[in-house]
Amino acid sequence: MPGKNVQISWRRVALVSTLIGATALLSGCNAMKRLSEVGEPPKLSSIDNPTQSETYRPVSLPMPAPQVAERNPNSLWRSGARSFFKDQRANQVGDILTVVVDMEDSAALANSTARSRTNSEDLAVPSLFGLEAELTKVLPEAIDPSSMFDLDSSTSNAGAGTLDRNEEIDLRVAAIVIQVLPNGNYVIHGRQEIRVNSEVREVQIAGVIRAADISSANEVNYDKIAEARISYGGRGTISDVQQPRYGSEVLDIILPF
Repeated sequence: MPGKNVQISWRRVALVSTLIGATALLSGCNAMKRLSEVGEPPKLSSIDNPTQSETYRPVSLPMPAPQVAERNPNSLWRSGARSFFKDQRANQVGDILTVVVDMEDSAALANSTARSRTNSEDLAVPSLFGLEAELTKVLPEAIDPSSMFDLDSSTSNAGAGTLDRNEEIDLRVAAIVIQVLPNGNYVIHGRQEIRVNSEVREVQIAGVIRAADISSANEVNYDKIAEARISYGGRGTISDVQQPRYGSEVLDIILPF
């Protein structure tokens, strides 16, 4: 058994060492990239087709049964149009529309918990089919059958937490229709990068919208986007200072205390 425990311990050490080595390798690649930009502002990303990315996966959602569209050759009205003139709203892959993000969110939450428990267990074997005397032959020392076990335990836990959050975002981002689903909904993706001095602010928006939610000005509000993914962040000298070192991140993950 001691040899088995030592073997398991060495396996754990090897696993932790592997994780640390992989993290250091990835962090080293990021460090080399940052070192290559010393004295220069961070480079902007190239304009690429998001559907050609290695991480891109086409969106697949539950779709209703297809319906045959009714055609009215003698009618001036076209289904889905808001006027008799050409609809300027995005309606096919490659079209551009504007996503309006006007978010003002606040939340406050406070809770506290308290828990305590006391246990006491007593076990005596004054008579056990006349075999209580044989216990002295099994156990290394003489025992008293009238007081075999006496266990006491006590636990107490208390916790308190508060949450007070206030967020406000107001921005507009142009997005591209990258996929048209069978039911007519659009999958959109938009990215915007702004570099000021040595800091790059990046905004990314993705999700699924309905054609009916696009306004006549070719805009859609963020709260009309299903499966919305909105990211607002940055990279550069200021972000590097705010980001903890990768060694601290690794220790925060693997340390059990």
